[in-house]
Amino acid sequence: MDYVAPSKVVSTMLDAGAAKAAASLRDLVIRGFLSGALLGFATSLAVTTTVQTTLPVAGALVFPVGFVMIVLLGFELVTGNFALLPMAMLDKRVTLWQVLRNFGVVFSANLVGSLFYAWLLSISLTMAGSVPPDAVANKIVAIAQAKTQFPQYGLAGLLGVFVRSILCNWMVCLGVVMAMTSTSTVGKIAAAWLPVFVFFAHGYEHSVVNMFVIPAGMMLGAKVTFADWWLKNQLPVTAGNFVGGCLFTGMALYFTHKPKPEAAAQAPAPPELAAPAPALVLVPEPPVLELLASEPEPTSEREPAAATDSA
Repeated sequence: MDYVAPSKVVSTMLDAGAAKAAASLRDLVIRGFLSGALLGFATSLAVTTTVQTTLPVAGALVFPVGFVMIVLLGFELVTGNFALLPMAMLDKRVTLWQVLRNFGVVFSANLVGSLFYAWLLSISLTMAGSVPPDAVANKIVAIAQAKTQFPQYGLAGLLGVFVRSILCNWMVCLGVVMAMTSTSTVGKIAAAWLPVFVFFAHGYEHSVVNMFVIPAGMMLGAKVTFADWWLKNQLPVTAGNFVGGCLFTGMALYFTHKPKPEAAAQAPAPPELAAPAPALVLVPEPPVLELLASEPEPTSEREPAAATDSA
């Protein structure tokens, strides 16, 4: 069986958080860049599938391919790190500075990778501006505009986006965790697929997905400004993703399945000492005269002969 028990999964999460905190700047940048690009690939695939089938759930079914590639290759996704690093810090394996360093570098690298793929996709869909946007491009434009329209509902709209972001990363981070419940590649893929499908099918808000889809829509003609992107979506969504991943996945699992410290190995008990020989109690011998007095008098060997009658 390749199933891993929850307590061991939490141990693996703590180890992963510590390793990510200790990763070099070069590794964080490369892995974060690739994660942003791969999630962009997955999002454009989901949009294409939805347009072709007219079934949004079909897009949700294929979206997890990008997430699975990120998990299996050990890349860096800031939303997944929102669950792993705070719990490692709580367990005193990493420092606050290491957590903030990881978040800042990975967030920036995810953003650059997402923008790079968005730029390449806009060139691909329009032949570098030579042809008008096709159905897929128009769908991306519509998504970008829809994701920045919540302010029309006032504070209720802001709250709604914030809650969608919490729910999103609750599931995304569960995808990271579920991949740790198996030691086989097939098991990891199947386990990670489930919660990520749930998030995308609900249309929740994911920070790194939005790093791709909103700028891609802007490049393709969406009526969205830079301020719209960041103030009306990116910043509140990132905050909600942090709450969902940190509290409802990382901390929740840590407190319920925290590995118990192994009992300190007890030193083997020393061999039992041989019981000491009982102390000799010297009993003083009675005086010789006493011994003689206490001894019975010896009997004569022969009784004297009886007197005989005379003849």
